[in-house]
Amino acid sequence: MAAAIADCEVNDESNDPGAAPFGNFINYYSFNPPENRLSLIPRTLLQDIGYSTERSETILVLDVGCNSGDLSVALYAHLTGHCASGDAAETGELRLLGVDLDEDLILRAEHSNPFRENVSFIPLDVTHDRDSRTQLEGYLARFGRSRFHLCACLAVTMWVHLNHGDAALLELLGRLASLSDHLLLEAQPWKCYRSAARRLRKLGRRDFDHFKTLEIRGDIAERAREHLERQCGMELLRSFGSTSWDRKLLLFGRREMRREEI
Repeated sequence: MAAAIADCEVNDESNDPGAAPFGNFINYYSFNPPENRLSLIPRTLLQDIGYSTERSETILVLDVGCNSGDLSVALYAHLTGHCASGDAAETGELRLLGVDLDEDLILRAEHSNPFRENVSFIPLDVTHDRDSRTQLEGYLARFGRSRFHLCACLAVTMWVHLNHGDAALLELLGRLASLSDHLLLEAQPWKCYRSAARRLRKLGRRDFDHFKTLEIRGDIAERAREHLERQCGMELLRSFGSTSWDRKLLLFGRREMRREEI
């Protein structure tokens, strides 16, 4: 049953799996809970890539496509040792910014956020280059930074790819690489593309604008890796394996930083 749900990414509140053509499912984390990813990510991830929560510099994390914020909050707690109730362990400061194009989901994220001082959410469409870059660079400037220490982009690439095409997918990867020192990427496999297109056809809706003309197909995670390494100055540091939905979690780092592989 879990595999079937994963393949469809069903919006179980409306019973209309085509109701979220940009992946902005209302109850996404009810069928893909944060633990599906966090079980693969070590709690020492920040230390492993060279950051310490005990040093004076604030560590900045960006979560792209955060939906209702459940994973953003859980990731913050996972990396800092806080518990979900908001009680803090003795750690340094980490700030996490979650962004999503759906304003209603952002409102839900803000309402249920137990870490309001260190976790924040804003509505933002990362496919709008000028607007998104201006807002994100403004956020970074508040901390005297030009890049996030870590960016998480989990199950977002397919929706950008289907709705905006090959060039937009590569532009997204390049944009995130330019805005982060490390990038944690989960790209949906091609079978998910076929499932998403099939759902729209069953509902009698118009197909995704770019599905039939996409040239980037097959092993999407591998194609993303090739682009990040060849064109974006990044290198694959580690694969954390695959989630229960058979999606790879890949960690990339800026080549110029010359950090040791984990």
